[in-house]
Amino acid sequence: MPSTVWGSPDRLHKAFGNLVNNAAKWTKPSTSVEVTVGERSVTVRDHGPGVDEQDVPHIFERFYRSLSARGVPGSGLGLAITKQAIEAHGGRIEVREAQGGGAEFVVWLRGPPTS
Repeated sequence: MPSTVWGSPDRLHKAFGNLVNNAAKWTKPSTSVEVTVGERSVTVRDHGPGVDEQDVPHIFERFYRSLSARGVPGSGLGLAITKQAIEAHGGRIEVREAQGGGAEFVVWLRGPPTS
């Protein structure tokens, strides 16, 4: 199903690249990262340990690193940059537990302006 959004290709590329790279970092070996495109939404799902409930309110904060992430390469900026880019496009992002384990990041974006 085609879905059109209006925005900066560079910023959106960076935002979705961050989500896919993050999912790949946490996905167990021999499993896949799943990307699902809906009508003005994109879901990126990993098959890793998921996000601890205590981390959910902070996961999009700059430099936030959960206890489990402190041993993994990264600076704690990727998800903050992603959220900032999505919100700059009038969208929103949330993280939730995926059915069967892992994490799902869901992004909703506005469509092109109408006349």
